[in-house]
Amino acid sequence: MFRQKPDLENLGYYVGVVRYQRKDYSEALKAFDAVTTSDPNIRQLSLFYKGLSLGVLGLPREALAQLESAQRVQAVSPVTGTAVRIQEALAAGVRPGEVKRLRAQVSLGGFYDDNVPVNPNPSNDPVAENFRRRQATSPGMLGSLLLDYSFYREGAFEATATYSLFQTVNFKSGPENAGPNKFNMQNHLGGLSAFYRGTFGNLAYQLAGQYTFDYLFLAEAGFLSRHTPTFSATVVEPNFVLPFLGAVGNLTNVQYRYQVKEFFREPVANDIRFSSEQRDGLNNMVGLLHLFRFGQDQVLLRIGYQYDREVTKGTSFSYLGHRVQTGGQVTLPWGEVTLRYDYDIHFRNYSNPQTLFVNDAGGLSNRDDIEQMHLLQISKPLTPNLTLTAQGQRLRNDSNIPVYDYTKNVYTLLMTWTY
Repeated sequence: MFRQKPDLENLGYYVGVVRYQRKDYSEALKAFDAVTTSDPNIRQLSLFYKGLSLGVLGLPREALAQLESAQRVQAVSPVTGTAVRIQEALAAGVRPGEVKRLRAQVSLGGFYDDNVPVNPNPSNDPVAENFRRRQATSPGMLGSLLLDYSFYREGAFEATATYSLFQTVNFKSGPENAGPNKFNMQNHLGGLSAFYRGTFGNLAYQLAGQYTFDYLFLAEAGFLSRHTPTFSATVVEPNFVLPFLGAVGNLTNVQYRYQVKEFFREPVANDIRFSSEQRDGLNNMVGLLHLFRFGQDQVLLRIGYQYDREVTKGTSFSYLGHRVQTGGQVTLPWGEVTLRYDYDIHFRNYSNPQTLFVNDAGGLSNRDDIEQMHLLQISKPLTPNLTLTAQGQRLRNDSNIPVYDYTKNVYTLLMTWTY
């Protein structure tokens, strides 16, 4: 049919994609050259695949021209960002799709924490007031290391291995090592991830599975371990146009996470009377997140919802939770400075009455918490590999059990190097 009617609406594009997938790049170019369409998405995709074909055939200049044309068809689309990255790779003499396998990130910085041990807010509860006697504030330093290695790539499939290290050091100490330095934290995490990426019609998608194991030390002693398998699906939907705002990109992520937690040094290990306070347990979470993308990702807005259920060995910590996530990010027109603000609110309804700690009225009741998190961040790239970040985070947990009612503010300055 293509030979008989090469100018049939959209036919050249579909024939070209089939030839491209068969790695018949020369014939694919002929089909893309013959494309007749009134659909801007098809026109952009045709130019995009034509650029890829030219790049594979060793014609980088011609490929750059086609990718630039694809970018101009629609300023914001799933194809545009990919086209820009391939343009940069071609300009640097790298073959399209050749992404480095090893990625590394190292961060070093300082912080100030006004509630290191998570002391409760003032109340009439004598137990909570006794906890408030602990020294709370401390400056400190932190460091992190992240390593990602893509050990397998074949077509649309990729598998990676991950390792991360996170360390905090509180400078203040107290008598008999009972000050903020008692809460120095070190976390090791290792994981494996697998991704499959593809397109369905005009939708780009990614399917992913991940398993991680992390082990947390508190004051150089084991505190918590977690096994966490996660499954997710991400879809890049077509753009829509809003008056005065122009094209709006869309990205939706659906996630399921299963987590097994094991705490060490629990009170029940020394006294069976504390069995209700055992935090070992399972957590199931399902979530939906949508991202709105404006101005070639210069402005991002996100909104999401998560439902989670935690079942623990001790009766005091099992709960049903609902979390709402919102936030935004803006890249300013000068200096590549990025501003980010996130707000999360987590409603937790605990399933059983408390057995040790009383409520505001002095009785033993079910615990109800509302945890709010505010994050404000500003980042400035200093070089292509070095970024300076300032961050302020506020946690407010509003609980009807005074021992768990607290406020915490952390201010951080970080220097991050990436490879």
